[in-house]
Amino acid sequence: LPRGNRLIREFPTDALFDVNSIVANVLFALLFNEVKYVETLADLENTENMLKGKSNVVFAYVPATGTAEHRAVMEAAFVYGTVHQFVLTTEAALLKATSHDDPDVSSAWLLFCHCQRATDPAQPCRRTALGQPLTLLNIHRHLKLMGAPLVTEVAEDPEKVSTVHLQLGLPLVFILSQKETYEADRRTAEFVAWQLLGKAGVALLSRDLVDLNVLHRSNVALKTPDEGMPIQYLVLEDTDEVITLVEDKNKVKQIQEDEQREEEEEEEEEEKENNNQDIQDDQVVEAVSRDKKRELPLEQVLVLTEENFHSSISEAARTVVLFYASWEAVSLAVLRSYAEVAAHVKGTPGVLLSRVNCWDWPGLCSQENVTQFPTIKVYREGQQPVTYDGMWGTEELSSFILLSRVPCPLKLATVDEAEGYLRGEFPSELSSHHHTSLLGVFSPATGEAREAFEEAGNILSGHVRMGMYFEDDALALSRKYSVSPPALLLARSGGRSMEGIALSKHSVQDMVQMIRYELLDIFPEITVPNLPWYWQLRKPFLILFSAGDISQMESKEMLKLAKGRAQQAFVACWLNLKKTPVGHGILRKYFSTTPSLPVLLWVNLHAGGQVFRFPPEQSITEMNILSWLEKLQAGLEIPSSTLSEEDWKPPLPAYNFLQMMEPSVPELSPHASPHPGDTPVQHPPKSPGGDTAGGDTGTREESSQESTAEEVGSPGRDLRGTAPRLAARDKQGKRHSEL
Repeated sequence: LPRGNRLIREFPTDALFDVNSIVANVLFALLFNEVKYVETLADLENTENMLKGKSNVVFAYVPATGTAEHRAVMEAAFVYGTVHQFVLTTEAALLKATSHDDPDVSSAWLLFCHCQRATDPAQPCRRTALGQPLTLLNIHRHLKLMGAPLVTEVAEDPEKVSTVHLQLGLPLVFILSQKETYEADRRTAEFVAWQLLGKAGVALLSRDLVDLNVLHRSNVALKTPDEGMPIQYLVLEDTDEVITLVEDKNKVKQIQEDEQREEEEEEEEEEKENNNQDIQDDQVVEAVSRDKKRELPLEQVLVLTEENFHSSISEAARTVVLFYASWEAVSLAVLRSYAEVAAHVKGTPGVLLSRVNCWDWPGLCSQENVTQFPTIKVYREGQQPVTYDGMWGTEELSSFILLSRVPCPLKLATVDEAEGYLRGEFPSELSSHHHTSLLGVFSPATGEAREAFEEAGNILSGHVRMGMYFEDDALALSRKYSVSPPALLLARSGGRSMEGIALSKHSVQDMVQMIRYELLDIFPEITVPNLPWYWQLRKPFLILFSAGDISQMESKEMLKLAKGRAQQAFVACWLNLKKTPVGHGILRKYFSTTPSLPVLLWVNLHAGGQVFRFPPEQSITEMNILSWLEKLQAGLEIPSSTLSEEDWKPPLPAYNFLQMMEPSVPELSPHASPHPGDTPVQHPPKSPGGDTAGGDTGTREESSQESTAEEVGSPGRDLRGTAPRLAARDKQGKRHSEL
């Protein structure tokens, strides 16, 4: 292949076996500078990074050069090479690296990489695959679709609307909107458009500008390219149904039949509504009733009565007692967890698991000061019993029981032992528990603080890993960490991070509060079990919702922010939707539909209930977030939604069980409250999802998702029922998950 007198390329004759191979190879040589060949994922990502904000990338994989697919790609590059950057590979490993699924490497593939939209260097390029065989016509069609607007805003009769999608034989989905919910509807339309890219077009149709003669609650319309077919107006509840609507042609008829049946059912429900007020839909009762025929494996749990109670707890070094009522649903649910705990700790020396049915032995339960069911206490020889006030799940109970075997605080005899403790050298009973280690350092002159620390350790036994050093050389040890006795040394991350804190307050209550506060993570992952502790701080949440683990860059930037001066004003945290799926329900209440992730929000649940969304087009960096927070404080940002202040009450006064229980709640000792202003242990503070610090984990997560739906419904909720609400209907009755 010469150009003038210069030889550009020579081709071996065995590579030119047909017309496709000749055209493909010649064009590949001529377009050598326009079509990049890459071998690794790093090469592809480098190309994408160079073109972010400038141009898009068309990435093609062909199993071998000289094929018909290779020719189609090169001919497309010859036409569109000045508009998009074409990238080619024959490496099967690279194809697999760009796909979440397991692609067929014997077939050719083409991905359109949307790098022009990625204006931030840290923002990845979205990729849209060509779903048809690699022919020149299909590539041309795909590139035309990728070049069309993501969402088209229309203000005319849908019958008259024509877009490139309809011209190319694809359907057009209309999201029906109105000005009150425009922002939420726009986000919904963009989310749907990304899911349907290459399969259908998406348009945002304003009801305020077009007089539609359709049901007011219709929120989606579908226009097909078939001539003479009327537009279908539908009522859909979530974005998945919109996507299924496009992908499954039989879905339209099914949805319309479901709507008709649903209207009939709603009329029947309205007739019965007045008769259903006295039905209490309690999750725990439901779960217990469902499993009541299942026999619990309680062979490892000793049954205690008034006759054998005192003799049994005196024989064992440590006795764990569950006080419950056999008629009470929560007790029976906890009994299931307790049976699993018994199997887990079986064979552990020095631990006896037992139970007392307070329905049979009320005198014994009163004698042991049991005022509510269920209650777990740990009895140790010569010490006051410790009451468990954590989650009722198997994992949490097991951790508490095993951790409580070790003296709290653990007294250390030498400086070497103390420093080894801070480095993570623990007794075998503690080695499997990944807690932050605390070491109290006291001189002989600080006896009052030492006694308060020991009493605090007794209260926190089973929850905290605490050590204590009070020998004559304690001053030298504390000065090593720039504090003077009495002091608290915290060793985080297995001793890699050390912090010294002076103990200025010497009361037991202050000591417990301070220890619990210092144990809170700087940038925590919010989960159902730990939310109450951060909720009690009564600060706004700066929370990052993520579909999985957050990236190293996001973690680094958020940690810098959390450690800064501004962190005193809010809780910087994150939530993993894979591990804590209740987050999906929370986001749907904030935005009507789940936004693209990750999403950073400012949520002030304690004052005003306003939810602000960090601009998605900005990268999550400390400087960008601080600048955004300054705008929030100055009142320059508009909230994405505002949470309802509506009270969550029982359906009838007779069901106000909490009010009935209130007079019987006994006075608690000062140390029973972990933070200033806390409610008593019997009624821990509710989380945004309605959870409390105690409760069966088997029922907690579902409960918190449904109660979140009640608490965080926005004032625009009814409006979003006509503009596309696209969230599951809340037909469930309100639940008393506090019980």
